[in-house]
Amino acid sequence: MLWLVALPLGVALVYLAARYGRFRSWLEPVLSIAVALALTAAFLVWLSEGTPEQAPAPAPTPPTAGLAASDILLENMSFEPNQSRRSYRVRGTVANTSEVALEYFRLTVTLEDCPQGTCRRIGDDTALILVRVPGGQSRPFETFLTFPFRLDEPPTAPKWSYRVSEVRGAVGR
Repeated sequence: MLWLVALPLGVALVYLAARYGRFRSWLEPVLSIAVALALTAAFLVWLSEGTPEQAPAPAPTPPTAGLAASDILLENMSFEPNQSRRSYRVRGTVANTSEVALEYFRLTVTLEDCPQGTCRRIGDDTALILVRVPGGQSRPFETFLTFPFRLDEPPTAPKWSYRVSEVRGAVGR
């Protein structure tokens, strides 16, 4: 609503400054000071409201009662090299043994290269698997993982270990 007052006032000041030279000679410094004061006030308001870094972090949601990582079973896991030589396609089936419906889980996978029984750890990757599995049921899933190894040294005898690192159940369903 302030613009309804400021717009006609601004038009009037521009008209008077264009029409009368004497009016223009004192209007320029007054407007310059007014703009400087407005910018200073806007900066002070911005400082007092704070920046996003100062905003308090939202509290983490508590885990759903009755659903734990131990309630999630991973079956028929397969790891296939993808088009990118560092990327692997992971397929499997997730089974929910609890009564609470599963919304998502995080799958943490470790890749080791074990030629001739000597294992060398290559790296870990974690994927968020969005899959809704009602209690007592199972569903297939698929994701992609990427591991840091030199392109000229791909794993010759990959060994996979995996675990469910986080679960989230449906609340009130």
